[in-house]
Amino acid sequence: MDRPLLLIDSASLYFRAFFGVPEAAAKAPDGTPVNAVRGFLDMLSTLIRGRKPDRMVCCLDESWRPAWRVALLPSYKAHRLTPAGGEEVPDALSRQVPVILEFLAALGITAVGAADFEADDVIGTLAHREPGPVEVATGDRDLFQVIDDAKPVRVLYCGRGVAKLEVLDNTALHGKYGVPAAGYADLAALRGDPSDGLPGVTGVGEKTAARLVDRYGSLDGILTALDDPESGFAPGLRAKIEAGREYLASARDVVAVSRAVPLPPLETKLPTAPADPEGLIALAERWGLAGASKRIVDALQASG
Repeated sequence: MDRPLLLIDSASLYFRAFFGVPEAAAKAPDGTPVNAVRGFLDMLSTLIRGRKPDRMVCCLDESWRPAWRVALLPSYKAHRLTPAGGEEVPDALSRQVPVILEFLAALGITAVGAADFEADDVIGTLAHREPGPVEVATGDRDLFQVIDDAKPVRVLYCGRGVAKLEVLDNTALHGKYGVPAAGYADLAALRGDPSDGLPGVTGVGEKTAARLVDRYGSLDGILTALDDPESGFAPGLRAKIEAGREYLASARDVVAVSRAVPLPPLETKLPTAPADPEGLIALAERWGLAGASKRIVDALQASG
């Protein structure tokens, strides 16, 4: 098989890096925490060595709560809002994100986002548009919907860290959740996700949602069956779905990953040496990250 394009869900990984690497273990010479930067760079090094991509793009959240999703479902991520209207993110992490982007630029690794879209949408678009094979590194289950065995597109689920990846194709996903990738967004809308402000249909858990999607094929199929007295819905379940009908009409479009983000042509080739060696050295010295910088440079050189 050809070597893959590796799409990085950057926010998912640097959040995990921030909480996974103690601040005390990674500080710049002036005492500034750089635990997210070090952890993120080391995650990339591990992924490059382990997955052997020849292309890579780090995908960014230009908008963590797009207005069009909020218009469809006002509760979407509302619990994460600060009084000022931004995302509730630890200050120590917010200050490290620009540093991560500086390192990526010095390394020559493409990073891209799009106005009013989340990283999920950028990933969905690139997974659809770029030649395969494609692998998506994320800790976000919503991206299971981009899995496509034909291309192929696989998800490297980082729920337990990048050293313990779950490599998910359609068979593995169906075995884990009872639905194919094409049905995962519908399952998620039915089940809900409190971390994203998706209430789900009251009284419908993951297993029931999976059985419904498996039986009726899609959310549209479920809603069509709801109107058919001969469809076999138990009365109690029929009442629950009926009560959630208005929510479902919006939620499925909120959960669905876009595959049509207007992105320009991108340089996806993974470099085998830093684009700006002197700039990288300066960053490594400023932030006390010589070790992490060396590890990712070594990984890039080995990838060639």
